[in-house]
Amino acid sequence: MATIEECRAALEKLAENMRGAGDDVRAAGELDRSVSCHITDLDVTFAGRMTDGVIDVRDTLTGPPREKADIRLAMTGDDLVALVDGELNFARAWGSGRVRLEAGLRDLFRLRKLL
Repeated sequence: MATIEECRAALEKLAENMRGAGDDVRAAGELDRSVSCHITDLDVTFAGRMTDGVIDVRDTLTGPPREKADIRLAMTGDDLVALVDGELNFARAWGSGRVRLEAGLRDLFRLRKLL
């Protein structure tokens, strides 16, 4: 089971990957939205913002998200690490219910390039 530190490192790696991404992916991530990622098996939520194509994790909270973020993810820590490492396909994980993503329809269309 992934630890809180491994999950935070995975989110930092994701942010770094987004910084170095090509123009089309970076443009898709150029939203200014609040983001939360609830790690279900650890019952921890990472909360922050996506701005200028980068995710900035600002808080680590115990339990589920306290506020409804614009973009909400929920998954196990192992799935987060596997997604960021490229070992788990996002579309398959989302389709099977292993990963939950909730966002407005317009944001989902833009985010599909990132995922």
